[in-house]
Amino acid sequence: MLKNIIYVFRETHTRMSKVVWGEFLHGLFLAAPTGILLGIIWEVFKTTPDTQWIWTQVAIMLGMFLLQLWIAQRVMINTHGAIYTMTTRLRIKLGNHLQKLSLGFYKKRDPGDLASVVLQDVSNVEMLLGHTIQDIFGAIFGTVFLSLFLFVMDWQLALLMLAALPMGYLFVFLAGKISNKFSQIHIASRNETGSRFIDYIMGICHLKAHNQTGKRFTILENAFNDLRKNSIKVEAVPGPFVMLSFIVFEYFFLFMVYWGIKRLGNETITIPVFVAFLVVGYRLYEPLKLLMVDYALLRYMNVSMERIIQLLKSPLQDAGKNLKPKNYDIKFDNVSFFYIDREILKNISFTLPAKGLTALVGASGSGKTTIANLVARFWDVQKGKVSIGGVDVKDMAPETVYGLISEVFQDVYLFDDTIYNNIKIGKPDATETEIMAVAQKAQVTEFLDILSDGIQTKVGEGGSHLSGGQKQRISIARAMLKDAPIVLLDEATASLDPENEVYIQQAIQELVKNKTVVVIAHKLQTIRNADKILVLENGQIKEAGKHEELLVNNGFYASFWNTQQTTKGWKRAAQPTTNGKKVSSTMVS
Repeated sequence: MLKNIIYVFRETHTRMSKVVWGEFLHGLFLAAPTGILLGIIWEVFKTTPDTQWIWTQVAIMLGMFLLQLWIAQRVMINTHGAIYTMTTRLRIKLGNHLQKLSLGFYKKRDPGDLASVVLQDVSNVEMLLGHTIQDIFGAIFGTVFLSLFLFVMDWQLALLMLAALPMGYLFVFLAGKISNKFSQIHIASRNETGSRFIDYIMGICHLKAHNQTGKRFTILENAFNDLRKNSIKVEAVPGPFVMLSFIVFEYFFLFMVYWGIKRLGNETITIPVFVAFLVVGYRLYEPLKLLMVDYALLRYMNVSMERIIQLLKSPLQDAGKNLKPKNYDIKFDNVSFFYIDREILKNISFTLPAKGLTALVGASGSGKTTIANLVARFWDVQKGKVSIGGVDVKDMAPETVYGLISEVFQDVYLFDDTIYNNIKIGKPDATETEIMAVAQKAQVTEFLDILSDGIQTKVGEGGSHLSGGQKQRISIARAMLKDAPIVLLDEATASLDPENEVYIQQAIQELVKNKTVVVIAHKLQTIRNADKILVLENGQIKEAGKHEELLVNNGFYASFWNTQQTTKGWKRAAQPTTNGKKVSSTMVS
């Protein structure tokens, strides 16, 4: 656990030594008044006690208490400042690390689990470490200083009291082991509940559509019940072992009292020393009891810390070299790509011309989107080579590749900010004139008048306050502002109504001028004028050519085209009859 704490402090460049030294001074001033108290007790039992000296010691104790209060305040500020600085830097470091991971990493991890690491696990570390670190160091340093005072008075009784520590720690160690096991289960249950709740919120429209409102959502209910059970277990199961450590301390204190009384009878110990042990000895265990409680909590925190460290150690994409292509043609050379245990692309080779428009066509799962992701270096190939302008994308830094490419996807995600700032993401140093120019070209200005604050209107999380067509136009404006030489269009108009599709097509025409363009499309009508069309099936290229050439070949593309030409709208089918009776009413396309 200490190794993990040191690792996190080191990774965030936060000075842990400042915290330790502060708590050392705090522990010293906590124990110092007790040492003065021992001196007062000793003086009181003298035949002729020095009253003036006693009152002087009381005055010193009062001063020590005031100084202790001031030091405690300063230590608390410094400690919490260091902890909150560490966790702030830790969240930023995690965010930067996540940005450098390949897209394949996110396919293997639940997004809810990743969010839990950055938010809840870091919060666990922040809360527990921020509130328990004083108890930990206070217990360690306070116990050491009090033990030194007691050893000076009588080493035998002091040793007997300290003998309770190994046995008490044994029970707390067992509690920690149990807590560690149940902590992992509890955190997994917490993450599962978070994911199921997101499912519930995201699917609420479907629940309403199927008239399920007011009824129980069983999956979420089961997740909540599991979380309740595991929350009880993580608290209740280790608890009795911690209480056993408390009982051990109480019994050893009684042993000390029993042995002290025997030694008084044997006159091997004086009354002042025995009284000092009665008064001070019991205080020796108080910080240790706090430590025992905090130890079980720290084991829970340690599970969160291990999850944080595991994420920080996730392998990054190969950083590549500082190479930039001079041309922007794209070449796939014997490329194969595997997703987990499934082969998506199978030894494919092709070239996409610079400043040309290439369309990718094929059934769902044929590999179209995978090709676009490999061009953008969201993933890296396992076999073969993808190059831009003759330079292997693996030899370029990911940031360099990202700088060469603009994307417009079917599912647009906008940040919970203004339209203006969402466009500005394409070029953070853009001027207002530049932003308004691309907003006009992308047809964004067409709908600004109906919004309350125009281009400064907040779009909501994910762009929830806007329509699909409006979000698409903002996405295109963002890509225009970036002005990258390569443009990837992934089903950009697939789910739009005809009116919005006209606006989007006009915006796209502005976007792709003099660019190397890769279009993924199901609507073949939109790619009739493409310079090249690649037809994919099961991860392989089955056909390639221009629209007219592919129609003449009378293959898959021609079949797909003919099907789309005969299914341009829905109509009610003729109702069949059996013996003059209508059977059913159907819809065909």
